[in-house]
Amino acid sequence: MIGRIIGALVGREIDRRDGQGGAKGALLGYAAAGAMRRMGPLGLVLGGAYVAKKAYDRRKGRI
Repeated sequence: MIGRIIGALVGREIDRRDGQGGAKGALLGYAAAGAMRRMGPLGLVLGGAYVAKKAYDRRKGRI
């Protein structure tokens, strides 16, 4: 369950780079969730760290 949530967040962050919403982010998030599941707990940590870093950078840029 947590892997799917982190996969969705990773897909959203990847999709924000090009500025076009749509299926690309969803597909990349699905692929990222699959890759993280295969990597085990390390994949979840790496995916969570990626999302946290992007959120931190975005928040720091607003201030």
